Amino acid sequence: MAEILPFRALHYDAQTVGGLSRVITQPYDKISPEMQARYYEASPYNLARIIRRKPDAGEQGPYAAAAAEFRGWIERGVLRRDTEPALYPYSQEYAVPGQPELRKRRAGFIGLCRLEEYSAGVVYRHEETLTGPKADRMALLRATRAHFGQIFLLYSDPEGIVERELAASAGGSSPWESLEDEYGTRHDVGRVTSGDALGNVLKEMRDRKLIIADGHHRYETALAYRNSLRAEGKGSAASDYVMATFVRMETDGLLILPTHRVIHGLFDFSWLRFITAAATNFDVKDLPGAASTELAAWRRELSEAGSGAPAFLAYAGPGRAALLVLRESAEEYELGGTPPSLARLDVFVLHRLLIEEALGVDRQAVRDEKNLYYERDMEAAVQAVDSGRAQMCFLLNATPIEAVRDNAFAGLVMPQKSTDFYPKMLSGLAIYDLEG
Repeated sequence: MAEILPFRALHYDAQTVGGLSRVITQPYDKISPEMQARYYEASPYNLARIIRRKPDAGEQGPYAAAAAEFRGWIERGVLRRDTEPALYPYSQEYAVPGQPELRKRRAGFIGLCRLEEYSAGVVYRHEETLTGPKADRMALLRATRAHFGQIFLLYSDPEGIVERELAASAGGSSPWESLEDEYGTRHDVGRVTSGDALGNVLKEMRDRKLIIADGHHRYETALAYRNSLRAEGKGSAASDYVMATFVRMETDGLLILPTHRVIHGLFDFSWLRFITAAATNFDVKDLPGAASTELAAWRRELSEAGSGAPAFLAYAGPGRAALLVLRESAEEYELGGTPPSLARLDVFVLHRLLIEEALGVDRQAVRDEKNLYYERDMEAAVQAVDSGRAQMCFLLNATPIEAVRDNAFAGLVMPQKSTDFYPKMLSGLAIYDLEG
């Protein structure tokens, strides 16, 4: 049973900080060194100083220093706490990457979610996690005792009952917080405190199953932190919950982008040898020309081919491009014993039959990102090849939400970076302080 609660969020005092756009950030794992520098320059109160703090030799350590700064902001009124518990409707209006004329709106709400082990059948994961990011987030959580970013949770509500309840309670009131981020996405956050509305939403959410869309590392960190406190006899009601944004998976505003694979550092790489190996399981269609002139047409061809079977575009430079479409017989022979919902999943097929088998990159190298990295932008992936920084790339279609749902509920974990939900939930719009 999903237990959702309203809470008294900490939030920035917009007047004190000179505007929310100066202090709110993208999620911690999306903050590049360049973004970090820009965020630091934007304001002495920018959240990057907490969630992506620069090491300083004069400090006792970045996590302790972040915690001290965070508590100082509360004392000085930079961060203020709501006076009564609320749920916070959160909407994002955004342009679809590559199609700037097409705008969508994704709506959800921010609240607390009771932490549950995956085995309880309440919260489901859909991707693998790595130990490094969890260790980093655990150190910050132990120091600050606060959650600054959103776990992105999906729930099913075909009729939109929860959204209508929150919209009716919020009425036509102005957003509690509003800003446009660096990617042109508009973020609006409201506030619902009505007891009747809160009670109706919590009741409606009680029997919903929840799927982690984004934030697997942070969810597992919060769960491990709760368990460690219980083992130490220091558990509390506050640490039993994590802050999340809940979005219904049937909304038209839900967008999943593909994450392309860029291959580099392979010893004695041969395009001909790769294509020969791939032809064992795939129908291979050579694509003449170069990505610089043909990419738009190739993108359409990849999309059409992918409607019937797992399909990929492999590119190793001008004159070395091919559309690879999995043969049905190959699935039965090579992926025997694999659950059907995974055996037809593009990223699973890509990793098993092309990256591991055809290229010989083992799973540990993939986990360590030794011979590949991930790129959202298709043009950037092919440019890495054309510039000589990479040997080849695989261009993919997006994973459909139905595949995410079916595999998650079946307890099956997809390869890392199987999905890229867009846009990201901003950090700092609401903060859950375990000491509040």
